[in-house]
Amino acid sequence: MENASSSALRPAVFLDRDGTLNADLGYVCRPEDVRWLPGVAAALARLRWAGYLLIVVTNQSGIARGYYDVPTMQALHDWMDADLRSQGAHIDAFYHCPHHPDIDGACTCRKPAPGMLLRAADDWFIDLGRSWMIGDKMSDVTAGRAAGCTPILLSAGVGLPDEDPPLLRAASLGEAADLILSGRESGPSKS
Repeated sequence: MENASSSALRPAVFLDRDGTLNADLGYVCRPEDVRWLPGVAAALARLRWAGYLLIVVTNQSGIARGYYDVPTMQALHDWMDADLRSQGAHIDAFYHCPHHPDIDGACTCRKPAPGMLLRAADDWFIDLGRSWMIGDKMSDVTAGRAAGCTPILLSAGVGLPDEDPPLLRAASLGEAADLILSGRESGPSKS
């Protein structure tokens, strides 16, 4: 990435998968198990139209546990992108961590580590300082911050501690897209 000038770098929105794009039903690995969350395709289309790359970064410990293999997961991601395209949206790339710490030991890609985001930044010439990470868990927030992105937690924030710096929160991907597209970069969501 050192050879790319900063003007050639693009902003991205990094997205968790289960619980952010689709309902987290536990080890989703087949198209028939995907339940898109309300407004996801429209929110993704708005972000793409605004010039953001859309990159999914997902922990997939089901691979380490032997519940499904990488080709099965890749086929699901191909299907997800095709289904989103049919709804006017598109994902630029999917990155996954196939590890589980109890099985594989520590790795640098499993969120809350920033490895998937950093690899995508190198692959796609992403300006991490102008990028966002949206997810439904604090591990997504931690990974985004560690990579230098602004995180948004999909949550009403009930029971979560106050953060410093303040944590942006949104009730849905559509609300998160509103925050990003309004240019708001700090301060908690008033919901």
